[in-house]
Amino acid sequence: MEQGASVPEKGNGKKMVQGVISAVLVIAVFVFALPKLADFSDVWQEITEMTWIEIATLVFIGLWNLATYWFVMMAALPGSNVWQVGKVNLATTAVSNTLPAGGALGVAATFGMFSSYGFSNSQITGYVVVSGIWNNFVKLGMPVLALAFLALQGEGSSGLIVAAVIGVAVLFGAIVLFALTLRSNELARSIGRGVGRVASLLRKLVRKPPVTGWDDAASRFGRETGHLVRGRWVRLTVASLVSHLSLYLVLLLALRHVGVSEQQVGAAEVLAAFAFIRLVSALPITPGGLGVVELGLSAALVKAGGPEAPVVAAVLLYRAITYVLPIPLGAAAYLKWRRGADARRIRVDEQKRQAVESSEALPGGPLT
Repeated sequence: MEQGASVPEKGNGKKMVQGVISAVLVIAVFVFALPKLADFSDVWQEITEMTWIEIATLVFIGLWNLATYWFVMMAALPGSNVWQVGKVNLATTAVSNTLPAGGALGVAATFGMFSSYGFSNSQITGYVVVSGIWNNFVKLGMPVLALAFLALQGEGSSGLIVAAVIGVAVLFGAIVLFALTLRSNELARSIGRGVGRVASLLRKLVRKPPVTGWDDAASRFGRETGHLVRGRWVRLTVASLVSHLSLYLVLLLALRHVGVSEQQVGAAEVLAAFAFIRLVSALPITPGGLGVVELGLSAALVKAGGPEAPVVAAVLLYRAITYVLPIPLGAAAYLKWRRGADARRIRVDEQKRQAVESSEALPGGPLT
């Protein structure tokens, strides 16, 4: 029993260390790094000089951006509706943005909330996996797109062009492997074994044990999600692109509203900074990339030619709308979900009872 009791203690200790590291990093960014890049009094002046129309349009685009991901969710979870996915998305985003290891906690909350609506674990797992894969495809593709735009405008160096070509190759390879995984069970197992060998080799370099069971996992994934992807890949792709581009539009609009012109930092340069920081922030360094995104975007945009105070002001506005705003909205969505929990449970139980009665009425008795 004593050995078993030590496991949660180790897990809690690890989470505590992660929380302390995240807090130190966030404090370092906002107390030391960003003030060196631009004086906060100048940043505040840039923000207060905005008109109410500029603020209103920025908030409107920010709210639209929040809603766009709901279409991704509905595409990846057949049978869901806008009210269900809206509450789940806002609540889980609030969790991810505020707590250490918020991404994992957000996934757990996703299962709990969608289960209350009557969705099975396999349906929710398919949604989590497929929507995650599509998000990663777009995250990989956006830097390539940004580099291509820079090259077309004559602003891309030979190094950037090479990076774009490599990015295209990596993205194309990932899509091909994904398509082959769905095509046949044997191909899925072969790909799983191959990727598992590569992962094991990389883990060996850091003295970690090899991975196992990736062939079975790939085969299971192909069986469980193949039908969903084949029927909805167009909807998933369009919805994911709209969602990511809407997020980029919030940043671009914030820059233009504080006075950073196209001549100072072009739209393609903004897209490049946005796309690469999105890749970096995918690493669970701090909740929601807090501090990492602000510093990374500010530094990249200033290096591209933007004036320091307006750039930092725009980045902080962008983060206030995309990172801070979902937190109170998510709390309200969670309370709304909790308030209807009892009625929803009764309704779901009744639906399950009716399904059982219908199956028992079929020839041969209940389905198993």
